[in-house]
Amino acid sequence: MVSRVFGLLREIMIAALLGSGPVAEAFFVAFRFPNLFRRFFAEGAFNMAFVPLFARRLEGEGVESARGFAEEALAGLFSVLFVLVLAAQLAMPWLIFVIAYGFADDPEKLDLAVVFTQIQFPYLLFMSLTALFSGVLNSLGKFAVAAGAPILLNLSMIGAMAGAWALELSVGHALAWSVLVAGILQFALVAIAARRAGFGLRLRWPRWTPGVGRLLALGAPGAIAGGVTQVNILIGTTVATFFDGAVTWLTYADRVYQLPLGVVGVAIGVALLPELSRRVRAGDAAAADATLNRAIEFALALTLPAAVALLVIPEEVARLLFQRGAFTAEDAAKTGAALALFALGLPAYVLIKALSPAYFADEDTKTPLRFAAISVATNIILSIGLAPVIGWYGVAVGTAAAAWVNVALLWRGIVRGGVYAIAPETKSRAARMAVASALMGVGLAGAAWVLSDAANDVLWRYPVILGLVAFGIGLYALLSVGLGAVSLQELKAAMRRRSGDSRPVDGGAAEG
Repeated sequence: MVSRVFGLLREIMIAALLGSGPVAEAFFVAFRFPNLFRRFFAEGAFNMAFVPLFARRLEGEGVESARGFAEEALAGLFSVLFVLVLAAQLAMPWLIFVIAYGFADDPEKLDLAVVFTQIQFPYLLFMSLTALFSGVLNSLGKFAVAAGAPILLNLSMIGAMAGAWALELSVGHALAWSVLVAGILQFALVAIAARRAGFGLRLRWPRWTPGVGRLLALGAPGAIAGGVTQVNILIGTTVATFFDGAVTWLTYADRVYQLPLGVVGVAIGVALLPELSRRVRAGDAAAADATLNRAIEFALALTLPAAVALLVIPEEVARLLFQRGAFTAEDAAKTGAALALFALGLPAYVLIKALSPAYFADEDTKTPLRFAAISVATNIILSIGLAPVIGWYGVAVGTAAAAWVNVALLWRGIVRGGVYAIAPETKSRAARMAVASALMGVGLAGAAWVLSDAANDVLWRYPVILGLVAFGIGLYALLSVGLGAVSLQELKAAMRRRSGDSRPVDGGAAEG
C-alpha cells in the first residue's frame, strides 16, 4: 500500500512537471521496455517457477539443498541477463524504433526514448536478482522486506524529480537515472534481508544441473504467462505512439488502476503461491481448495467496487490526482476516459493473480501459457483493429477484454481439472458483492451529479471529490455487510488468527 501510494505521488509529480509532452512520452516508452523484460525474467519466471521448486527443496530436503538450488538459479539468471543487457544496449536504437514506430516522424522524441532506455535498461538485471532473493524470502514466510522494496523506486524517482526541478536540470534524464539507482538499492535491500534470514547466496560459475533444467522447463512458459499483462501493455504502447499524447494519457490511467491491482492482486499472488505449494506438497487438497476460494472472495470484495467507482467518476479522479502544472483539463478528460475503459478489466486483472497460482503450485506452467497466448492475440486484434474506429481508446478496450478472456480460460481449466472447486458459498458471495457494487455505483453517480458544479470549481474540487470517494467506500461497506457479501464475524476471526500466527520456518519466525 505504501509503495503504491508513493507510486501515485510519483505520477502526480511527472504529470505536473512534464504533462503529456514529448519528454513524458519518451520516458514512459523507455520505462515500459525494461519493465517488460523484468516480468519475463524476474517476476514471471521466479514467482511462478522458482518458488514452488525452492519450497519443495526447503520442505523436503532441508536448508542446504534449498540454498544450493538458489545459488544455481542465481548463477544462471545472472549470466543470461548480463548477456541480454549488453546485447540490448548495442541494439537499442532498432529495438525502440520497433516498439515506438509512431515516433518515427519525431526524431527528437525517438532519440530521447533511446537515451532514456539505454540509461534504464540495466535496471532489468538488478530487479531480476531482486526477484530471486524476494522468492527466497517469501518461501520463508517473510514478506515485508520484499513487498517494501518497490518503495525505494518511487522514493528515488520522486527525489530525482525534486532535485532536477530545484536545480533546473532535465527532469526526464533525472528520472531515467533514478530508475537505475533504485534497482541497485532494491537488490541490496533484499540481499541483506536474505543473509540475515540465514540465506546469503554466493555467485557461482553457471553450470547445467537437473535443478536448473527443471527451473527452465517451468520458468520459460511461466515467465511468458506471468508477463502477459506487460505484453498487452507494450502492444498498447506501440499502438498509442501513433497518437500524440496517448502514451501519457494511457500511462497515467494505468497507474491509477494499478493502485488496487498492486495492493490486492500482487499481494494475493505473492502470498498465495507459496501457501498453495505447501498445501499441495502436503497432500492437503481441502485446505488448498479453501485457500483458493478465500483468495477469490478477497479479490472480488475489493476490486468490484473499485471498478464501479472508476467507471462512475473517472474524470473526477483524474482531475483530483493530475490536473495541475503542465497537466491540462483536456489531459484530465482524456485520462479519465482511458481510466473508465481500463476499469472494465480491473476485477479480471486481479483474478488472474488469484487463479494462476492454482496451476503453478502444481508445477503446471504450460496451461496458463496457452491461455496467455490467446489473451495476447485478443489484445492485438482489438487494439489494432479498433484503432481506425475509436483511435487510441481501442488500446484500453483491448487490454480489458484480453484480461477477461484470460480469466475465463483459467476459471474453466480449474473447474474442469477437478483439483480445485469453486465453492457455492464463494459464488453466492461474489453475486452479492456485484449487487452491492452496482447499488454503490448508482448512489455514487447520483451524488456526483448533485455535486457536479462544486466538483468543477477549483476551490471546492478536492474536498468534493475526496468526499465522493469516502461516500462510495462507506456505502459499499454498508451494502456488502447488509447483503451478506462480507461477514464481520469472519473478518474479526481472520484478524485474530493472523495477529497470533507465528509459524516457524527453519528456525525463523514468519512475517505477515
